[in-house]
Amino acid sequence: MNYRAVTTWFVVVCFVLVAGTAASQTRTLSDTDPPRTVWGAPDFRGTWDFRTMIPLERPSVFEGKEFLTEEEAAEFEQRTLQARNNDNRSSNAAADVEGAYNDFWWDWGDNLTDNRTSLITDPPDGKIPSLMEGAVRLNGTRSFSERPVRTRIMIGSPVHGPEDLGLSERCILGFSSGPPILPSAYNNNLQVFQTPDYVVILTEVIHEVRVVPLDGRPHLPGRIKQWLGDSRGRWEGDTLVVETTNYSDKTGSFNTLTASWGYGTKLHLIERFRRVNATTLNYEFTVSDPETFTRSFTASIPMKMTEGPIYEYACHEGNYAMEGMLAGARASERISAEGR
Repeated sequence: MNYRAVTTWFVVVCFVLVAGTAASQTRTLSDTDPPRTVWGAPDFRGTWDFRTMIPLERPSVFEGKEFLTEEEAAEFEQRTLQARNNDNRSSNAAADVEGAYNDFWWDWGDNLTDNRTSLITDPPDGKIPSLMEGAVRLNGTRSFSERPVRTRIMIGSPVHGPEDLGLSERCILGFSSGPPILPSAYNNNLQVFQTPDYVVILTEVIHEVRVVPLDGRPHLPGRIKQWLGDSRGRWEGDTLVVETTNYSDKTGSFNTLTASWGYGTKLHLIERFRRVNATTLNYEFTVSDPETFTRSFTASIPMKMTEGPIYEYACHEGNYAMEGMLAGARASERISAEGR
């Protein structure tokens, strides 16, 4: 029995019951103010969709330009959708299999949401800061010697063991669940549960759950490291601020789909959630790691309320690729040992 999964879902079920009971206790101040709970806090409960075509970093063609005009945005969206369509086959067998998803399977989003040219808002150039001396940027096609793999997806791995596959391929961390949360290939949804003392953030991909206490308790001792870090929340006016430390060194300080920067042990993450109106939640995060980046950086992601449910992400239940690849590696080792 997967006791970790049972415990996690027991916590979520408890909060579902609490949130469901409190749902009828929400009051709205006016048409322009965001909804509030009966205890007076901004109401973040619900399911939020954070897919967007806004690139993480500002493309060089838009250097010095923070926003696009409507015409420029429409052209960018059309060009991007065409480039992402994988209906064309590749003559490279590996690339053909790994890229065998057309637009039906992707969920990158089909518009720029607010016409910004980058999710990164600071530094002003919309770029990830340069690395500190000695820091590393790992990518999903790097040398096999870099194990365990810290990127979310590993392309072209020899797969001698589980450590040679990406974190999401091992069903440990999703490629959009973070933290920080970042739009990615699909399952760009999260659900928020809320009581006066806790906020629970459930991301759909890999069904990661963070239970964030709001009672001012200190962080866990520094020797205790976790995949999702150790989160503590507080209110600053109508903004929920979540501060997370104590990350494992088996993940990066920052991760995208196939890239990872540094190691997580010195990561200090600040996330800010602010409900703009009845249908919009603004999510902002600031990454600080003095061992990896020359400066901190901030990104802002608009989230839209959706009526769709959070679906079960049954990762290992359908993860036949890992079983097949590892079985093949063991067979190769037996053949080699037998001198055949």
